[in-house]
Amino acid sequence: MLRERAPGLQARDRGGGAVTAASGSALRIGTRGSALALAQATPVAEKLGAELVVIQSGGDRDRSTPLADFGGTGVFVTALREALLAGEVDALIHSYKDLPTAPADGLEIAAVPRRADARDALAARDGLTLEHLPQGARIGTGSPRRRAQLLARRADLDVVGLRGNIDTRLGRVGGADAGIDPERRLDAIVLAAAGLDRLGRSAEATELFPLDPWPTAPAQGALAVEARTGAVPRALRSVDHQPSRLTAEAERAVLARLEAGCAAPLGVHALLDDGLLFVSARVYALDGSAHLTSSHAMYAADVRDPAGELAARVAGELLDQGAAELAPLGPGGAAS
Repeated sequence: MLRERAPGLQARDRGGGAVTAASGSALRIGTRGSALALAQATPVAEKLGAELVVIQSGGDRDRSTPLADFGGTGVFVTALREALLAGEVDALIHSYKDLPTAPADGLEIAAVPRRADARDALAARDGLTLEHLPQGARIGTGSPRRRAQLLARRADLDVVGLRGNIDTRLGRVGGADAGIDPERRLDAIVLAAAGLDRLGRSAEATELFPLDPWPTAPAQGALAVEARTGAVPRALRSVDHQPSRLTAEAERAVLARLEAGCAAPLGVHALLDDGLLFVSARVYALDGSAHLTSSHAMYAADVRDPAGELAARVAGELLDQGAAELAPLGPGGAAS
């Protein structure tokens, strides 16, 4: 592992690249090194008075391979967890939707901070909405779920695979006079509203898609603070927001029950309102030509594991309706 120090900086690498971290207190919190990862981790670290340690993964260095082909969102998690288990950091901050649903030996979710906006956003040229984009418009996304949702709304769209950080993706959006290589130019992209907000780029959104007709990735907008089992720093409990934890866990439990990964076009939305936990999930055909939906609700105080109970009902109903035949679900379809 490469390590180097400068005043106020620390570097740790678990895969061959250089990384940096901001100095703080003795509590060390690991994160990815992207601008978005730092933007979402920094407020939590500052609230805890912690040192933020940046750890780079192979997925961060390879920007050309589609994420689903690269091995799923879990590719970003492995290097961080290795550092945590090795005692190089005391906790990790993840984008919760990037975590594999299978439990990690020796680790636990110590806290889920208050959740940000879970919606998807459209960032289009000339302030356009999805409805007003021209026939055959080129829209970029790396998500099979977003691709299916776009095609379900507009089968005429040319949906283009897309990776890269938010600035890189936004830089491909523009009209014919924008000075962008025509082969790379896009009319719009779809991305998480929370990411735009955390980077101060909310003004780039030309449309926000309501969660009811456009459910998003399980736990989108939520963060997960992970620590070693039996060695959870007490301070981490102070950033745990129970309603956010419950809704994120319910959404991820549907994902786990369906054995779905990032290659599966699945959207899930959970809502806690006056003690009533509501979970709705939708599975799409990859081409957007069909979808199946299931929704259930219960009072969270009525059962020991409301997230798991509701997820079992929702996932079971989807499978009974034929979700596994409609979309790539199960071990063969899971990518994370």
